[in-house]
Amino acid sequence: MKATGNTILITGSTAGIGLGLALRFHQAGNKVIIAGRRKALLQQIAADYPGIDAIELDVADAKSIVQASELMAERYPGLNVVINNAGIMLPENVLDADSLATAEDTVTTNLLGTIRMTYAFLPQLAKKDSVIINVSSALAFVPFPLAMTYSATKAAVHSFTEGLRVQLAGTSVGVIELAPPGVRTTLFGQENEEQSMPLEDFLDEALGLLLSEPTPKEVIVERAKFLRTAEATGNYDNVLGMLSAWKPAD
Repeated sequence: MKATGNTILITGSTAGIGLGLALRFHQAGNKVIIAGRRKALLQQIAADYPGIDAIELDVADAKSIVQASELMAERYPGLNVVINNAGIMLPENVLDADSLATAEDTVTTNLLGTIRMTYAFLPQLAKKDSVIINVSSALAFVPFPLAMTYSATKAAVHSFTEGLRVQLAGTSVGVIELAPPGVRTTLFGQENEEQSMPLEDFLDEALGLLLSEPTPKEVIVERAKFLRTAEATGNYDNVLGMLSAWKPAD
């Protein structure tokens, strides 16, 4: 993936990793379009960072995705990078009936959103050298029981991305998976969690890997490798036990 001169759409980019990526790519000389549900926040970010554009997009709404793809094709014909970053991570308790709605919303946003975005934007991306980057999670490889459906959706995103890469082999579209560890963002109330990776440190390392040659098929920072390799190294049960014992900070 080239470092500059791209036209990049990033979903879920009004905060956290998505916004961090947007600012870094913008600073590097790329045309960046942020996407999210909150119009006022999108407008504020675009005003704070001249040159960044914004569109309203709810990845949990199939119609919104189609409308966004049509708008992008008309307004940004040079679009060559789509980063499927939008996602939600919420605690759930299978013994609480109300958690079913949380699980269903998580599947719709994290998994169906990524799949629908891919189908909607591939016709435009396939016309040129382009890249789809799907953001999964290190929890795709060992589940976090407190957020089990989140972990399941990220495992599914990993599998979908692997299959997508094979189907698109030989075309002009590259496929990359970005699997972050816990990062200090508001995703799961981790902004002050000492065990989570500082956002700027994550961006430094992840972008260094993403822009390396040859472009990797997976971007896995050092802090995520113990999860990514847990099964292969025989540490799966130990890591699952560690995640099972995790308690939120007071």
